[in-house]
Amino acid sequence: MEQTKAEAIIEAILFAMGSSVSLEKLAETLELDKKETRGILEHMKEKYQAEDRGIELVELDGSYQLGTKGETFEYLSKIARIPQKYVLTDTVLETLSIIAYKQPVTRGEIEKIRGVSCDHAVNKLLEYDLIEEVGRLDAPGRPLLFGTTEQFLRSFGVSSIQELPTMNPELMADFTAQAEEEISMKVDV
Repeated sequence: MEQTKAEAIIEAILFAMGSSVSLEKLAETLELDKKETRGILEHMKEKYQAEDRGIELVELDGSYQLGTKGETFEYLSKIARIPQKYVLTDTVLETLSIIAYKQPVTRGEIEKIRGVSCDHAVNKLLEYDLIEEVGRLDAPGRPLLFGTTEQFLRSFGVSSIQELPTMNPELMADFTAQAEEEISMKVDV
């Protein structure tokens, strides 16, 4: 298939879908292999950047989506309804961090780490589409498992969970010691 035609087809698919489409699905649709399709997508991404266009091709965990460039936001907000910005309180952000790094994780596991109920935080994160139910744990009661969404990746500017920063092992040991100390103080009371 000719490169220009393949790019036009991909662009039409991504524009019409409005959400991300997996590399596998694009390759299958174009009747090309994944390597060749990825090459076409990379060429498109470079072309959008070089031509200083208002849109960009974004990769999100092995899927692709057309999106507007960040520098066009002020102009878009003048014509379109301003998107609702959500506020992540410390509690919600802490819960999101636990889910991002421990996923898939149950509500009970989150509460065990935080030491308090997480119902409100989990509900807010579901409402903001930053997390989603990803299944059920094979255990008594079959509790729900939560994981992050593509919206989480978009919101935090990462392509995949593997790009999340890692914590310094020494800091991690300090935090663990502090948490254990707090737990022992609660138990003693």
